[in-house]
Amino acid sequence: MTLLRDHDLALAFDHASHSYDRLTALNPGYRTDLLRSARRLRLPREGAGLHILDLGCGTGASTRALLRAAPRARITAVDASSGMLARAQSKTWPARVRFQHLTAEGLTTTDEGSYDAVFAAYLFRNVTDTDEVLKTVRTLLRPGGRLAVHEYSLSGSAVHRALWTAVCRGVIIPAGSFSGDRDLYRHLWRSVLDFDTVPDFTDRLRGTGFSAVRALPVAGWQTGITHTFLAREGSATTAEYAR
Repeated sequence: MTLLRDHDLALAFDHASHSYDRLTALNPGYRTDLLRSARRLRLPREGAGLHILDLGCGTGASTRALLRAAPRARITAVDASSGMLARAQSKTWPARVRFQHLTAEGLTTTDEGSYDAVFAAYLFRNVTDTDEVLKTVRTLLRPGGRLAVHEYSLSGSAVHRALWTAVCRGVIIPAGSFSGDRDLYRHLWRSVLDFDTVPDFTDRLRGTGFSAVRALPVAGWQTGITHTFLAREGSATTAEYAR
């Protein structure tokens, strides 16, 4: 199948926004894993005085994870799908959380200034030019700023590839068909198979100038399928990310 991209993908997410939270709730550990990845940023002082970008916030699950991990931070959450963003905005948020309708590629147009950290959940396999978005993220981060990417990125093992396909064919695509969003969830299945494996994405991060690059697995059935990637803008050591 042909992957959905850009405008077509945003429209598919618009259509799916009404049922997205219900479908993700079927995934054991979905919100727990997002929180674990957000906490892996290891932001000091509960985020006091820090400005964080939630890149590809969807319906706000990643934003909520950031708010729990850094409850005193200022958070700007952006998404390319107006439908997903509307769902996020309909929820209750403190004043220090704001939302913007913006694509990852359009980030250079923001007037928000530099960020202390960027969190991107389930985003990079959906962008057209991964390297360009990563380079843009680097320009938006302050020197030493932190990046956490929470993504379906397979380990490279044939077992994990087969497990992902089995879960998609047995659960995810049928659930998406029931809600009328079969094409989006077929895209989800295929996009993960086509995306970088863990070694490839860590190499991509280093190749676009990030330092202290590290990949950590998540627990449960997604081990080997979903990972947290941590990196820094500028010089840093992996020891700074020790848990």
